[in-house]
Amino acid sequence: MAGLAPRVEYLAGFCCPLGGLAAGKPRVLCHGAEIFLSTGSELVYVYDRDGRLLTAVYKFPGRVWHLELLARGRALYVLCARSGIYCLSLDQASRLSRRKLVTSSSLCSRRSVSQDGRNDRDDQDGEDGEPPAPVIPVDPGACVLPDATLCAFTVLDNVLVALAQGPAQWKMQLFERPCPGQDPRPGGQIGEVALSTCTPPSGSLGEPAAPCFLPVLCCASPPGPGVSHGHLQGSGGVALGEALFGLLFGADASLLESPVVLCGLPDGQLCCVVLKTLATSRSAPGDPKALVKILHHLEEPVIFIGALRTEPLAEATEDAHSDCLVALGHHGRTLAIKASWDEVGHLVPELREYCLPGPLLCAACGEGGRLYHSTPSDLCVVHLAQGGSPWDPMQPTGAPGGLPALLCPASLSVCSVVTLSVSSRAPEGSTELLALSARGRLMTCLLDPHSEAPCPTRVTVANAGRKIKELLSGIGTVSERVSSLKKAVDQRNEALACLNEAMNVSCALLSSREGPRPISCSVTPAWSRLQLQDVLTATCLLENSSSFSLDRGWALCVQVLSSARALDLDSAGSAVTYTIPLDQLGPGGRREVTLPLGPGEDGSLDLPVTVSCALFYSLREVLGGALAPRDPFEEPTSEECPPGVLPEQEGVCLPLSEHTVDMLQGLRFPGLAAPPVRAPGQLGPAGDPIHTFLQTCRGPGGQLAGPESLRAKYLPPSVATIRVSAELLRAAFRDSHAGGPLCSATLQWLLAENTAGDVVRAQALSSVQGVAPDGADIHLIIREVSVTDLCPAGPLQAVEIQLESSSLANMCRAHHAIVGRLQRLVVQQAARGSSPPDLRLQYLHQIQANHETLLREVQTLRDRLCTEDEAGSCATAQRLLQVYKQLRSPSLLLL
Repeated sequence: MAGLAPRVEYLAGFCCPLGGLAAGKPRVLCHGAEIFLSTGSELVYVYDRDGRLLTAVYKFPGRVWHLELLARGRALYVLCARSGIYCLSLDQASRLSRRKLVTSSSLCSRRSVSQDGRNDRDDQDGEDGEPPAPVIPVDPGACVLPDATLCAFTVLDNVLVALAQGPAQWKMQLFERPCPGQDPRPGGQIGEVALSTCTPPSGSLGEPAAPCFLPVLCCASPPGPGVSHGHLQGSGGVALGEALFGLLFGADASLLESPVVLCGLPDGQLCCVVLKTLATSRSAPGDPKALVKILHHLEEPVIFIGALRTEPLAEATEDAHSDCLVALGHHGRTLAIKASWDEVGHLVPELREYCLPGPLLCAACGEGGRLYHSTPSDLCVVHLAQGGSPWDPMQPTGAPGGLPALLCPASLSVCSVVTLSVSSRAPEGSTELLALSARGRLMTCLLDPHSEAPCPTRVTVANAGRKIKELLSGIGTVSERVSSLKKAVDQRNEALACLNEAMNVSCALLSSREGPRPISCSVTPAWSRLQLQDVLTATCLLENSSSFSLDRGWALCVQVLSSARALDLDSAGSAVTYTIPLDQLGPGGRREVTLPLGPGEDGSLDLPVTVSCALFYSLREVLGGALAPRDPFEEPTSEECPPGVLPEQEGVCLPLSEHTVDMLQGLRFPGLAAPPVRAPGQLGPAGDPIHTFLQTCRGPGGQLAGPESLRAKYLPPSVATIRVSAELLRAAFRDSHAGGPLCSATLQWLLAENTAGDVVRAQALSSVQGVAPDGADIHLIIREVSVTDLCPAGPLQAVEIQLESSSLANMCRAHHAIVGRLQRLVVQQAARGSSPPDLRLQYLHQIQANHETLLREVQTLRDRLCTEDEAGSCATAQRLLQVYKQLRSPSLLLL
């Protein structure tokens, strides 16, 4: 088909709107030398090819949607939008137009171009303007079928079939064909049947808008005497072969020898109605659905229905009927139906769907199995005949031809054709197309089959074998690629499932900030013996109480953040993060992890230490392989996922808990160890040589004989005091420590998170001697006191918490831990609505003033330390320590 050389001849130009003509409404018909043309406006043009002039212009009351020409009756039927069907007698119209004819040769510009000279441009459309031929207004009395809902019609010898658009469905109506005359009367209705439902477009002011796509009607007649193939083509009908007609429409239509109306709807349905059964539906009513048969559904607007012959003609046959029915959709979907033989010799319909490049504007069927169709950019032809498809070496010679497996459009180098028809005046062996372009150009396109390139010869057996090998090799390559793509798809589906699970876990955690969490992590500090060294550890217990599973990609992240050293104000805390991958932690599962807190390599342990636990979901681990855009046939690169594919954070972090390990949790109490449980700070088992050596270094009182003992012997201990209302503590311990001594209950509460808490509870102690992580002693004493001069009603009962330590830093750390616990206690009791007693405000103001004076003195002394020499700074430091001691032992009471 690539060698088909069309010869284009431009006949005339017609008025068109600024944007050009739209497909669907324009029509062009040819009968002899006369061409009947409508551009979708109110005008219908009659053009004489022999005289090369416009003979008449008819003006109708509305826009023209469709034309039908009844050649034997010399009648032209015109459908006007929202008006009805008009009938004109061509003989009377020609006599009327001859009396008003004004010859004008300016319109007729004869130009002939070949395929190489495409000449369909705007600068050649110089004939726009008023038509030079007489404009004949059509009398309203010529309306033979007034109906504003009509959208399509077709005319047979004695009947007219119309399609009306109802409010909810299409209706096919059958009328007696009205004849033109001086006083035409509408033909009587014979039958009516409802088709599929429809949704009419809405217009302004309640009037229905013009549909974007009009329905298509085509009459198919069975073979028989008196049926002329050419006549049916000219009147919008087709004659089908006996086999195809019976397969499509059934035995009833064949026995009745009844024409069948094919209807293509804008929703894509292709249905048919047997006319004789529709004509008898009023006299013998039955099921309306039995009258309508749906043949196919193109799922896009049907723009053309036609028929052509694909089998070669016998020598003795003068005229042959079509053996292939075709229907085209607007977006390129094409249906072809042909009668064929199955494997057992039964006659069956062969149905094939093709997809042509769209959108399609119009189409026409020609001789030799050719189907012509137009797109906005080109006019193309496809071949459906037996030899139209490339020869298949696997098909045996002499086998009956069927429909081609693939349609390959061949360009005719004519653009923007909006309506098309096949002319009957073509020379023998040629095809002439009559076309109207979007610019209003009327043209003829003559196709000479003798100019076609010769068909490819049959390949040899050797070439066929080589082609088969190439095909098999290609199949193997495609199979490998399909397997690789399937693997990639499975990998992405797995990644999507993991992401969905991660989203569920994230939503469950973020929506349960108040109350118990579905996934929790608790931290328990304890002293352990590792490699002959005492180490403070934190045991993190992760519990999954949700219904989700923590699988690949999930990890538990624990960050240990140490505080700045108490004696080094310029030092900053250090942070260490541990990442523990989680593998198959299902619902109800637990995972326990023990991490060291200190002391470090320098032997120091700076408390407090903050332990933060969080869940981390790694997007790189889960999605890295799924998002890697690499060729499956290339070697995999070391980088699983290139940069830029994943977000910068590379994961999702979900905080779980935060726990602070302070000095009270880090204290050890060697003297409280009760058998058979050994205290965490006890050094080694009995018989350990190092333990034996350390025991010998102790003095008679059991104290260490090293520097700590000397510091405790010659330097006074650092002391801090905190007083708390006894009423506040009783209210707080009402549930947990009811019935016991208040001092013992307070000590138990302070050491509740220490491993020695159970021993303190068992022995009901009110004072305890502990050892800090660096070996310094810390004495914790709880006693009950009375506070006077604060309440006018009398002395208040209070509990005094006293801290003593030979190490100022350790005492400060323990004091900070106790104050933090008391602050949380006061906030909890205030939430319960507790109110303090009446106080002497003047006494409180005096204490506040004394404290402000001490704080100003502290600032002054610290500034002096930066400027004095060594001798002066020693006295300043001594005074600064005294002021700090007064601040740590205030006279205030925590209520």
